[in-house]
Amino acid sequence: MDHHDHAEHTAAGTGSGGGASWGMAVKATLHCLTGCAIGEILGMVIGTALLWGNVPTMVLAISLAFVFGYSFTLFAVRRAGLDWKSAIRIALAADTVSIAVMELVDNGIIALTPGAMDAHLSDGLFWYALLGGFAVAFMITTPVNKWMIGRGKGHAVVHSLH
Repeated sequence: MDHHDHAEHTAAGTGSGGGASWGMAVKATLHCLTGCAIGEILGMVIGTALLWGNVPTMVLAISLAFVFGYSFTLFAVRRAGLDWKSAIRIALAADTVSIAVMELVDNGIIALTPGAMDAHLSDGLFWYALLGGFAVAFMITTPVNKWMIGRGKGHAVVHSLH
C-alpha cells in the first residue's frame, strides 16, 4: 500500500459539518489493516518456525501488528517533516484504538474458530480463520475510525499534516 494515501484521505476529508466520509474511514482502516496483517502473519511465521506454543506466538503476532501498524503512520508523518518525538506521539494517538479494535476482533475470531488455534500455517483452516477475522475486524473498525476522524481524533491528526 502506498504511504501517500494520507493525501487522498484529505481529499475525501472532513466536510464543514465536522463528519468524516466513509471513504476516508475505509482508507484509514485499510492502512491499519495492512500493518496489522503484516505484523500478525510475520509473528505467526516466526512463532511457528521457533516451535513456540499458541500464547507466545499470539503475543509476538499482536506485538508485531502494533509495531507495523504504528510504523506506517510514523514514516508518513516523518516524511511530512515532523521530528521523531512528535511523530511517535501522533502515531500512537492516531492508531492505538484502530489497531487495538482490529487485533481484538481478529484474534477473538481466530480463538473462537474451532481448531484454528491448533492449525498450522500450511492448513487452509488457519488462513480462512485469519482472513475471516480480518474481514470482520475491518467491518467493525471502519465505523470506529469514521467516528474518531469525525471528531478530530485518530487519523484526522495525521491528515492535518498534509
